[in-house]
Amino acid sequence: RLPRPRVQAVKLSYFADTDSLCIDLSEEPSVESREISDGVVLDYNAAGQLVGIDIDEASQRVQMDRLVLSQLPSTVETAAA
Repeated sequence: RLPRPRVQAVKLSYFADTDSLCIDLSEEPSVESREISDGVVLDYNAAGQLVGIDIDEASQRVQMDRLVLSQLPSTVETAAA
């Protein structure tokens, strides 16, 4: 089993100009991307581990007016746009 990448923070970023939602699971760079369905792309690092998810037309695919976090052993931060 490969060692897991060190995760600094999971980050959700929405870009209104392109209507895309980016979910960064790691701060490691992506070296490969695979479109798993129309407008949904998974990003992988050099070791083949998932480091991000990109969703096009996010406002039509994801309910973004409410975010529910349940039983996470962490703090939650909100960054200004």
